Formats: sequence, structure tokens, C-alpha cells
Amino acid sequence: MKESLLTVLRDKKSTRTQFRRAADKLAELLAADAALHVQQEGISVETPLGKAAGSRLQEQIVLLPILRAGLLMLPHFMHLFEDSKVGFFGIRRDEKTALPQLYYENLPSFSPNDRLFLLDPMIATGGSASLALAHLKAKGADMSKVHLIGILGAKEGLEKIRKEFPQITINVVAVDPALSLRKFIVPGLGDFGDRYFGTA
Repeated sequence: MKESLLTVLRDKKSTRTQFRRAADKLAELLAADAALHVQQEGISVETPLGKAAGSRLQEQIVLLPILRAGLLMLPHFMHLFEDSKVGFFGIRRDEKTALPQLYYENLPSFSPNDRLFLLDPMIATGGSASLALAHLKAKGADMSKVHLIGILGAKEGLEKIRKEFPQITINVVAVDPALSLRKFIVPGLGDFGDRYFGTA
């Protein structure tokens, strides 16, 4: 299912409507995957006919989209984790140097016991995610409870992140082998934000 949706994203002939629909469905599936990592505790509830064993989430969830493409993933994660806190990283890449620049940050309070989901659909050089992860680490996040969640990653960028932050969990739909001279993922799918928001 994920592979067929990713194929729609890769296809340059896909319309904006088709692109958005596929991206939204992938975000839903990624949110469901993320839920498997959240610790739960066993509880007992009363049904209309008796007692039943059940469970509930044991951890506070913090959702952290990287602007702007990460915004598309946020509603689907909020729908699943209704009591989650939400913070934002505004990070843009300098097109000449390909280095990340933080221009906005607004984070909720969180503790080392919280489960943090960093949302970034495209992980190319790994610079934006690494910058965000460094800020989370500096603010006391337990890096073993941090998850970087994306749709497509480049091998080079993912290796950089794993080297700098070996404790985090990374979940992407696919990994592409290379980056272009302009540091775009190859074969990739083009500029995700431009195709989703219509700002080519």
C-alpha cells in the first residue's frame, strides 16, 4: 500500500489532487506505525455485561513538524493522538550552501519521559532534521524516545543522522540512493512542499 502511494508521489504526471490524496494517506499510515511505539498500560473496564481487560496510552505524545512540508503530516497524527502537545520548527535550507537555517521555534514543555515524533516528509541532506534533533537534545529530550518520521529519505542524509543521533528511531517509507548537485533526493519526487501546496 505504501509503495503504491509513493509511486503516485513520484510520478511527475500526478495532479495536485492526486499528490495530496496520496500524501495524506501515507501520513495516516505512518501515524498508525508510530502508535506501535507508544507504551501502553493494562486497565480493566466495565462493559454493559461485565469486566474486560483493556489498555490505554501511558506516555505523553509531542508532535513536532518541521515547517513547511511537515504541516501536512500534523493533522493525521493529531487525529490519532488527540491529547498530544504540538511544537514547531521553522527551518529553511540555504539554496547556495544547502545548510539549514532555523528561523522559527515554538516548543511546548516536555519531559524526558515523553514520546516525541519529529515530522519531516523529505530527508535529503539530513541537515534540517539534525538541527531540530540537536535542539531537542539540548532541551533535555530522551533521544531514545525520539522518532524521526518521513516519507522519503536519501541514504546520505539518513546515515548522517544515524551517526549524530544513534539512539533515535527513524521511520521512512523508502530510501533513495543519491542526492543531486542541488542536494535534491534522486530519483526522489521533486520539491514536496511545492507539489503539495502548489507553490512551484
